[in-house]
Amino acid sequence: MNRQHVIGVDASRNRSGGAVAHLKGLINKGSPEKYNIRQVHLWTYKDLADTIPEKSWLVKHTPVALEKPLYRQLWWQRFQLPMELGEAGCEIVFNTDAGSICNFKPSVTLSQDMLSYEPGQMKQFGLGKARIRLEVLKHVQNNSLGSADGSIFLSQYAADVIQQYTGRIQNIALIPHGISGIFKNPPKRKAWPSNKIEPIECVYVSPTSLFKHQWVVVRAIEKLRRQGHNLQLKLVGGGGGKAIELLKRQLSISDPDRKFVKELGFVPYEQLPEVLAASDVFIFASSCENMPNSLIEPMAVGLPIACSDRGPMPEILSDAGIYFDPEIDDSIARAVRTIVKDEELRLRISNKAKALSEQYTWERCANETWAFISDTLNRSL
Repeated sequence: MNRQHVIGVDASRNRSGGAVAHLKGLINKGSPEKYNIRQVHLWTYKDLADTIPEKSWLVKHTPVALEKPLYRQLWWQRFQLPMELGEAGCEIVFNTDAGSICNFKPSVTLSQDMLSYEPGQMKQFGLGKARIRLEVLKHVQNNSLGSADGSIFLSQYAADVIQQYTGRIQNIALIPHGISGIFKNPPKRKAWPSNKIEPIECVYVSPTSLFKHQWVVVRAIEKLRRQGHNLQLKLVGGGGGKAIELLKRQLSISDPDRKFVKELGFVPYEQLPEVLAASDVFIFASSCENMPNSLIEPMAVGLPIACSDRGPMPEILSDAGIYFDPEIDDSIARAVRTIVKDEELRLRISNKAKALSEQYTWERCANETWAFISDTLNRSL
């Protein structure tokens, strides 16, 4: 009879939407018992723990330290968590964030952050606190991934780029995110505008950040409107700092009366399929990603996509989109214009994108993750 394992999961710093979605997919859709795992101990903060359903094999821990300032959380992760893992009988820890400073062994670490590694991206942050934070984070991530007994990457692109800094990592798994079922069965999509009076609705779903280039997209849509294309642009997602300033400045120039740009701000996750289904074209202008949920979700809805040619995007979208340079408005405008003017192409790439999206399921992601953790533990025994 195979030995039954006890696994620890450190999700203490899962704050971003993608990190939260990954954890929920792992717990909700996985079957760890199929991989000789009899019990999983999960450490996370209370608000997130409360959204995780009860499972017969799951034990949730919500340390008070995780409600405290970041320095207290880090102290707990470094010194308290290893002891708590041992007391719970955990044989291996799964770090859901490569920024972990927990030194419990053996370990499997998941890489979800590319900003510290993407060539040229950190220059945007100057020499201030944000740049220093990213440099420190890169050092911590290098150590966490390099010292782990197993490392999980979301894309081949991320694995290749990060190993240029960590050196070759021996035990690697490529396990992409899944897509929620709400995107695979969205509301009925609106029909393509039948006349020039009805505007073509473009949408970009992503928090406003320096590497997301929303202000460049605004310039591109403005240029297309001047060429006679009746386009509207919906920007979905919050944001702050310098990126918001750049966006506001561009809006004051390109669309001071907000005739064609609508800022929807933060939209609850469960409402995103409705927003996408009410759109005609999806634009994704990020220059730094690991494996973007914001791209695979409109793929599942079946939207024609104009997409950045950077990072893992060509690996994920393949030939099911029209690519552009996200920092050049003319390039974005050309890609969107190509989609707008060619009905046959629109249908072809939207159908291909939807077909490609079928491979991204949380069941696959979760079970491949549990299998890899179990296999890594067996190798270390």
